[in-house]
Amino acid sequence: MAIRQLSETLINQIAAGEVIERPASAAKELIENALDAGATRIEIATAGGGKALLRVSDNGSGMEAADLELAVRRHCTSKISETLEDIRTLGFRGEALPSIGSIARLSIASRRRDSAGGHEIAVAGGKIVHIRPAAANPGTIVEVRDLFFATPARLKFLKSEKAEAGAITEIVKRMAIAFPAVRFVLSGSDRTTLEFPATGDDHLARMAQVLGKEFRDNAILLDAVREDISLTGFAGVPTFNRGNSAHQYAFVNGRPVQDKLILSAIRGAYAETIPSGRYPVAVLSITLDPALVDVNVHPAKSDVRFRDPGLVRGLIVGAIREALARDGSRAATTGASDMLRAFRPGFQPHAQRPQAPWSAETSPFRPYQPAAGFSERPQASFDGLSMPTARAELQPSPQPGAPEPAASAETTGRYPLGAARAQIHANYIVAQTEDGLVIVDQHAAHERLVFEAMRKALHSKRLASQVLLIPEIIDLPEEDCDRLMQHAAELSELGLAIERFGPGAIAVRETPAMLGEVDAHGLIRQLADEIAEWDTASGLSAKLEYVAATMACHGSVRSGRRLRPEEMNALLREMEVTPGSGQCNHGRPTYIELKLSDIERLFGRS
Repeated sequence: MAIRQLSETLINQIAAGEVIERPASAAKELIENALDAGATRIEIATAGGGKALLRVSDNGSGMEAADLELAVRRHCTSKISETLEDIRTLGFRGEALPSIGSIARLSIASRRRDSAGGHEIAVAGGKIVHIRPAAANPGTIVEVRDLFFATPARLKFLKSEKAEAGAITEIVKRMAIAFPAVRFVLSGSDRTTLEFPATGDDHLARMAQVLGKEFRDNAILLDAVREDISLTGFAGVPTFNRGNSAHQYAFVNGRPVQDKLILSAIRGAYAETIPSGRYPVAVLSITLDPALVDVNVHPAKSDVRFRDPGLVRGLIVGAIREALARDGSRAATTGASDMLRAFRPGFQPHAQRPQAPWSAETSPFRPYQPAAGFSERPQASFDGLSMPTARAELQPSPQPGAPEPAASAETTGRYPLGAARAQIHANYIVAQTEDGLVIVDQHAAHERLVFEAMRKALHSKRLASQVLLIPEIIDLPEEDCDRLMQHAAELSELGLAIERFGPGAIAVRETPAMLGEVDAHGLIRQLADEIAEWDTASGLSAKLEYVAATMACHGSVRSGRRLRPEEMNALLREMEVTPGSGQCNHGRPTYIELKLSDIERLFGRS
């Protein structure tokens, strides 16, 4: 079969299959062009989920007639010259407009600010319909109608109009977070109007617009530098989490990306702090020399490749963990909100239960009776936290004029978690703070304290190992053996001793004692795959921390154990100085705080 040259229209349609996958892809490309043109106001209008109409208007620099004619031709751009080593714009390939014009009805009206009039060009199915003078404000209006009319097969793969409209909304949100100084308006017949006013240099205010005002109250500032790479942004406290990863935003040199390395690093940074199936909320902005990152991986430009992925991953994990250790122990404000909703008039979760008439026998206010069969437990001490064993009963509330119990002698304003006042249901500690009260889950809190003590021991010295009677020999490709041996010293600190056994095999002589019986073959192969992917060997450390978390759960103060006031206060003081004490190892909150103003509002006093 003879080889022949494809037509320009067919070439553009093939390219459009990669660049314009759905209406949201077209919206992304057009918004990027507007931002590259210096726009401070961008308006997006849609109909039919962007399939019937997609209009993007901006007040950017605009184009002359000659520029318009070149803009709809492939590989024509004003953003790069001869090299891809120094890309500082969102767009640079010169493929978006010709790709859209080859599969839709495209019109562009533009006027430069210093020009007396504007011009308009129209393209349908890859052919220029006309180019003529037109009345236009300074800036550019790009209108796309009947997307994929020239390639109807693609229409069959699109989702519902509502789903496509939602994808465009997500694109606008990402762009709005990346450029807080730009005003974005999203409207149309298929949606309610969404507006993000410009916030200037206040990035957190823009994030609050997009992610909700609760994010401002539950965000921790990130600001870290490693070598020539800087990381800024905000990470939510672990107890402020969501049901999917859609609320994780990453930007590289201002470009919104969905990179698996960055998402994996976020997941690793929050390990042991978030429940399974829940995801943290985070906004990360990475800035580095453009020569250190390749943004030309895919025509859609949503993937990037870093020259040193291990450095980037380490920076993200280290910065988030440092921030969580510094300020991540506080409970999310949403916990108090949920509690307040439960106290609202009309909230009756047990309304279906019949209510017995009041009597001395049915009254909930009975004298305290200790639980039958209660026995003392041995004293446990972890990293300075001592939980005495003496049998303790719930302290009664003091009567007016009566002396307060011993726990009340502490000044509540001296401590963030206040002073313990009572223990209820042998599981929850109620503490009074300077401006409210705190309710602590004693088992979850102590579980976290024990885990952090064990984690500290893990990283402070070489872990104990068990010597194998007969070394395990694992056959691997030579390149995997080379990578593993580069990390041999690091693995040895974790209790895993390996040696080279010929060109294509590894001998395992010692394994971490904490892991017990180990599948050495599976562990080594997993580590080899991880090092090949990320150039790190964090998997073994993660396994050890998982074991430590399990041991901490079984070695903590159990639910149902009655504590004395001094024991409760010791627990509170230890929580205040322990990183991550706001949530247990499974990610559940360890305490909920109610401000006095919230309590007064419940009683109609404010």
